[in-house]
Amino acid sequence: MAWGETGAWLEGKNNERLYQRLLDEARDAPSRNARRKKVVKPHEMPWEMSRQGLLKHLMNEQMNTRIETVDAYMQIIPPGSRSGKHRHLAEECVYVVEGKGYDIHQDCDVEITDVFEWTPQKETKRFEWEAGDYIYIPPNTIHQHFNADPARPARLISSTARIFKQMGLNTLDQLEDAPEFDPYVVLTDEIVREYLRGARK
Repeated sequence: MAWGETGAWLEGKNNERLYQRLLDEARDAPSRNARRKKVVKPHEMPWEMSRQGLLKHLMNEQMNTRIETVDAYMQIIPPGSRSGKHRHLAEECVYVVEGKGYDIHQDCDVEITDVFEWTPQKETKRFEWEAGDYIYIPPNTIHQHFNADPARPARLISSTARIFKQMGLNTLDQLEDAPEFDPYVVLTDEIVREYLRGARK
């Protein structure tokens, strides 16, 4: 036989229906998607006391919504407070619903080999924002949101592309926690109202 690797490629006894699973998944997608939510009511959007801050998830891969490629959450930053500081490969879009403040961004040099390596640049940049503004956060940028109003909360809506995770590039590094972060706090509407008033630290 012309192929010298015959002894190697003929080996193996395992059989799997991998291609058939792709066909089955494609066939079942319409009925599966029909059961997924196209409208999510406020009471169905979960709160999270996260290291990044107080979040209300609008759409997330774990929420059984129809959307396939985007995750989004609303972030509440109490009066005079700040978000956590983090870095991720996906670019991020942030809409300022209410409040005023500023962002600190720090670009990173990146090398993707067998190990994902990133090195922060020395320069940091400050960007002022207020209600109605849109904030763009470039890929792999260390960033943090600051509420500049000591009396009123800020509210931001953040969205990122889920595709980076699906491509195996879901790098997310938390560099600093939000001041409010407490893993033992379970958020309710009343507790969130206390944060909004600045009555809870």
